[in-house]
Amino acid sequence: MAALLAGQSRRARRTSLWLGCCIVFLACRTIAVSAITCYCDGHCPDGRQNGTCETRPGGHCFSAVEKVYDADSDENVPEWSFGCLPPDEQGFMQCKGNLVPHIQEKNIVCCNNTDLCNKDVFPMYKSKPTVPPDPRALPSGVPLIILAVSLSVLLIVFSVSMVLIYHRYRRKERGPCLVSSQGTLKDLIDQSSGSGSGLPLLVQRTIAKQLALSQCVGKGRYGEVWLARWRGEKVAVKVFFTLEEASWFRETEIYQTVMMRHDNILGFIAADIKGTGSWTQMLLITDYHERGSLHDYLQTSVLDHPSLLAICLSIASGVVHLHTEIFGTKGKPAIAHRDIKSKNILVKRNGECAIADFGLAVRYLSDTGEIDIAPNTRVGTRRYMAPEVLDESLNTSSFDAFKMADMYSVGLVLWEVCRRCASGGKVSTAEPYALPYHDVVPSDPDFEEMRFAVCVKRIRPVIPTRWENDPILFTLSKLMTECWHTNPAVRLTALRVKKTMSKLHIDNAIKIV
Repeated sequence: MAALLAGQSRRARRTSLWLGCCIVFLACRTIAVSAITCYCDGHCPDGRQNGTCETRPGGHCFSAVEKVYDADSDENVPEWSFGCLPPDEQGFMQCKGNLVPHIQEKNIVCCNNTDLCNKDVFPMYKSKPTVPPDPRALPSGVPLIILAVSLSVLLIVFSVSMVLIYHRYRRKERGPCLVSSQGTLKDLIDQSSGSGSGLPLLVQRTIAKQLALSQCVGKGRYGEVWLARWRGEKVAVKVFFTLEEASWFRETEIYQTVMMRHDNILGFIAADIKGTGSWTQMLLITDYHERGSLHDYLQTSVLDHPSLLAICLSIASGVVHLHTEIFGTKGKPAIAHRDIKSKNILVKRNGECAIADFGLAVRYLSDTGEIDIAPNTRVGTRRYMAPEVLDESLNTSSFDAFKMADMYSVGLVLWEVCRRCASGGKVSTAEPYALPYHDVVPSDPDFEEMRFAVCVKRIRPVIPTRWENDPILFTLSKLMTECWHTNPAVRLTALRVKKTMSKLHIDNAIKIV
């Protein structure tokens, strides 16, 4: 019995000893993998200048040094930084960074034994020894130098010959597609394929690299517009913000649509992306029109009947070209603009207009019946949005719905233009320039304000009474009223508006003669 009790006692002691070891092991493991607090300076989270940071379990604190140039002392001095490293492979590799030679002298030390273990650790890099030149050293053997120079000259001659032969072959094969030293933009466009989709991509990139930006002439939500020169010719360069890449891509895609070129569509020249590793410029190069946007032009100019009709007819002609599908082997799909407003229409030197900014445009591919809407976080201008867009009842599966929404916006632009037309040659009769709904909503209305005014109260811009006594303004007022009708199916098409304006234009020209 005594022996049995002694055996049980020994087994109990061994079990207690084993349990104690397990507890100690688990406690040590918990301590090893628990998070620790590190001192940080120069690499603190949340943009803090200095303080502390906490690693994830298994992470390390670090203290690093790097040689930097001090402008005050005109010397290279050590600069220390402190912080936390993650427990993953990336943190481990950074801790081993001192084992790899660097061009910029630096060093790093990692620890994870206690909190703030890196605070008083100041590692130092090893400066590269400078070996003074040996004055007794002799230059390399002369025969080796002669051989190396001879081989280099032969290699250069061979390379230049191959390049010249290649360029001569490409010139014969492709014809006059590259940018000639004496060519103008008009010459290049005339030499293009004739499809109306713009210049070849190689020519576009060549032009983009040869631009000289001179001054900023406009700013907007998408970016900036600069006046630039290419071989002495003025061009406009639209520089998109980095976040507006979708708008740049879509506008470039629309401009390069076959048969897109038209007198009343802003002339597209080139598109390119320029930049380095830290920044990117997305460029869209177009014709430059010094009179600027219709919005700016109307604020300083009073129109007579011929100039009024020239502006209105050219706007209608541009919209007709967009909305019309051209059939053929390389036809043009129908396009809806979706952001027509006076700021997106430019005034040309001859008094006509050109429609611009196709970042929100939508195409209808009749072969497949598909409506091509590019993904874009940008939305149109709320002041010019049609009622069905404001109340979200637009039928996005019908391309005609997009065209009718464009016509609503056209009606508002016509109202802006007609207000600045003088009756009977008296400048004082023209109303001051104003935006649509200027007397109803604030300068930057939100969706709810526009929806309440346009959809709920069904307010439309006021037609001045003097227009009733002016035959041209009276006719245009009936057109715009039908364009901004609440029911999209009742609105006039762009072609109908163009035909009416063409008749007005012809009748007015006959009266002047």
